[in-house]
Amino acid sequence: MRAACAIALLAALGVRADAAPGASAAGQTPSSSETRPAFADWLVDVRKEALARGIQPEILDAALSNIEEPLPVVLERDRAQAEIVLPLEAYLRRRLTPRFINAGREAYARHKTILESIGKAYGVSPSIIAAIWGVESNYGRFSGVRPTIAALATLAWDPRRATFFRGELFDALEILNNGDIDLEHMKGSWAGAMGQVQFMPSSYLQYAEDYDGDGRRDIWSTPADVVASIANYLSARGWKTGDGWGREVRVMPDVARTITNKVERRNGTCRATRDMTVSLPARRWQELGVRLANGRSLPASIGDTALISGSRQHFLVSSNYDVLLEYNCAHSYAVSVGLLADRIAAGGAAAAAPRRSDARRKRQ
Repeated sequence: MRAACAIALLAALGVRADAAPGASAAGQTPSSSETRPAFADWLVDVRKEALARGIQPEILDAALSNIEEPLPVVLERDRAQAEIVLPLEAYLRRRLTPRFINAGREAYARHKTILESIGKAYGVSPSIIAAIWGVESNYGRFSGVRPTIAALATLAWDPRRATFFRGELFDALEILNNGDIDLEHMKGSWAGAMGQVQFMPSSYLQYAEDYDGDGRRDIWSTPADVVASIANYLSARGWKTGDGWGREVRVMPDVARTITNKVERRNGTCRATRDMTVSLPARRWQELGVRLANGRSLPASIGDTALISGSRQHFLVSSNYDVLLEYNCAHSYAVSVGLLADRIAAGGAAAAAPRRSDARRKRQ
């Protein structure tokens, strides 16, 4: 989601740009800038620690020798992250355009064999995999142009989140050391998220897959590795085979007020998990007045779900939705992935057309 890469557009649309997989730095306290060493001295210390970690000297020479100073654009992007998220409905209108949905259906058709075979192997919905691929990098068209090592070195030297990004820097050096990618092609977002899946280095080391068996986990240019890496991440985080992510529901204003007063909110380490209700069975939501988007009663088959709400749109979401939040903890992200997946799976021209309610809202 971005101008030059997936994360940049997320920031432009109001979603925190460091919310890629593995990017959580909650609870980190910035250190005093007065004690920050000069960048050159700091790099000397990084090199010593990297050597102690087993990084080859020639890898370090190539990776660090051309970094003479922090990248100003990275620091500017880090300071300019939007703290006020766009309303959910506004984000969905910008993201789920007919053109973008059509691109998703075309990409699915083009990579159908890979998506479906990998989806089956990992127990993850292939349309969800395709939707994440599309939202993260528009199917590889915009996966980032920033040199990963230089970006991470900049953020690791800066005191605001130094501990987190220092760890990511060493993980990135380990990836180079392993030979999965060369320095020239190791590029991504300004925050260090890499490739078509926008993995942080720590997530890459844990979840990236060499599905085509060529000895490299190539999330930059190999579709099979890209798709398998997304699937592996979702599977490892608890995706339940055969379950959906959620559905839009109708919540009238008086019902919304009742829910606010009677239903507990969740706890969590990020804003999105706190900005949703606890899970309740369909019977309870029905009693509270929640209905399907078409006004019909909720089917008992939907199981336990939590409610998330924008200003006008509401969704009951399953435990699989929590897995989407693990990828990027923002409701605008997770809902857009879920809805895009639904429209990719539905196929046909009708899937790309705005619903009547969407068109009516545009005219208002």
